[in-house]
Amino acid sequence: MVTAEEELTKTRPSRTRAAAVAVAALLLAAVNLRLAVTSIGPVLSEIRSGLGMSSTVAGLLTSIPAFCFALLGLAAPRLARRFGPARVIIVGLAVLAGGLALRAYAGNTVLFLLLTVVSLAGIAVVNVLLPMVVKQEFPTQVGTMTGLYTVALNLGATLAAAATVPLTNAFGGDWRLGLACWAVLAVIALPAWIPLAREHHDAAAQPARHTLVRVSRHPVAWALAVYFGLQSTSAYVIIGWLPQIYRDAGLSADEAGLLFASTSLLGVPLGFALSAVAGRLRSQSMIAAVLAVFGVAGYLGLWWDPAAAPWLWAILLGVVNTAFPLVLTMIGLRGSTPATVVRLSAFAQGVGYLIAIPGPILVGVLHDHTDGWRAPLALMIALMIPQGIAGVAAGRNRQV
Repeated sequence: MVTAEEELTKTRPSRTRAAAVAVAALLLAAVNLRLAVTSIGPVLSEIRSGLGMSSTVAGLLTSIPAFCFALLGLAAPRLARRFGPARVIIVGLAVLAGGLALRAYAGNTVLFLLLTVVSLAGIAVVNVLLPMVVKQEFPTQVGTMTGLYTVALNLGATLAAAATVPLTNAFGGDWRLGLACWAVLAVIALPAWIPLAREHHDAAAQPARHTLVRVSRHPVAWALAVYFGLQSTSAYVIIGWLPQIYRDAGLSADEAGLLFASTSLLGVPLGFALSAVAGRLRSQSMIAAVLAVFGVAGYLGLWWDPAAAPWLWAILLGVVNTAFPLVLTMIGLRGSTPATVVRLSAFAQGVGYLIAIPGPILVGVLHDHTDGWRAPLALMIALMIPQGIAGVAAGRNRQV
């Protein structure tokens, strides 16, 4: 007869192995979540030349990720209920790999854009489902695991941005090969998800019908969506305009690039630490409020004089960028079950990305009409106030 102690001893290795597989799957998937976006910028001139792409269409490339993440991600919960999240993620990664490999060899601009949308569709469903998998596999470590996979996401984005040009040069200046090779990372991630797909999580992913209605009507869901949207607005403005703001203030292109890189790299350790701490707290409201204060200080410094203390402003904005792992952690914590988490994730990201779309465009319009950065930066200072309010509301110790 097997004693309880012997049974526990036998199950520990399998549980440890299952947890290790889940961690590897999460990290490998997360590395892929921005490759389709950040790999384009470094070789955009070559892409435009090779495809005869206009400036208008090139500008569209910077906008379609938010549209795709907002609209296509909404299909993820229904697919997860029917097939299980791990299986949907496998298909999403396969679609991403196919899109990345094929778009590099598109013969014209229209086909390139369509295959980019295909790639982003794969990313969109994985974006929405990873918080559910975290809640499902690591219910007591939501903050730590969310921080860990956002670190992988940021590292993947940085890798694609930094290595696309060297890879292109290594392939004899062939930008098509330089872009297509990123499909390999999506293929590498696929096998890690097969064991999770075999566990048949379908039943756990099926919420009752009334839950589907309540999520979109719950104040917490709207607070998360607004917070997600406003933090994304800030992140897109920093990505799109911060180097130019510094250059217009008289800093060199190299220094402006280094300052911008510091805002991204700073978010890697800070984001992980913040998520780990936030996951242990009942309420994350104070963290969201403090991040908003950092945002006001950073944008106010740029408004006053970007060249006065450029490294200080960059550090402050790097801190406020950690609102992204914070909101993902809050999504995982606010949902009472994995099924609710995936609904919250789809709603918050879908509505949030739609909220984020006009921000960077409006900043550009204000800059063009005022021939300076004070009006756009005043807008960003003002937006930090509702961001802080939404973050405080989303961070309260409540569950949907």
